[in-house]
Amino acid sequence: MREITGRHVLVFTVSAFAVIIGVNVLMAWKAVSTFPGLEVKNSYVASQTFDAERTAQEALGWTLTPEYDATTREMRLVFADKAGLPVAVKDLSVLIGRTTSSADDIRPTFVREAGVYVGKAELGVGKWMMQVEARSEDGTLFHQRIDLAVKG
Repeated sequence: MREITGRHVLVFTVSAFAVIIGVNVLMAWKAVSTFPGLEVKNSYVASQTFDAERTAQEALGWTLTPEYDATTREMRLVFADKAGLPVAVKDLSVLIGRTTSSADDIRPTFVREAGVYVGKAELGVGKWMMQVEARSEDGTLFHQRIDLAVKG
């Protein structure tokens, strides 16, 4: 076995730090390049109306149940009131995408069929998130973020 010299220790130390720095740079680049963006432009301004919006949404008493059919590639949204009856909504906007990247984001168009909102959406296997915004007849905003799991 050879004797360990100062040059060996220097090469080992520089190599170890080069690997660590390289991995950190790669991870930082991937984090920034795949970040979909901010939820709100100014969190302080958004917080000023949060409680009032939440109270108004809770007063609606709506529940939202999503159902995805992989064979027909259709997303169904069932809005129901406190009594469990279907609800008609205005200005329905839905964003479906991955939680970690905006590359697969889609905004399906939904049509009301027999009290259920149906839209075409091709979702691959894995974890998805859905951001739903709708308005009631009186203009109250309803918004909800839902996690979906599509099985293969």
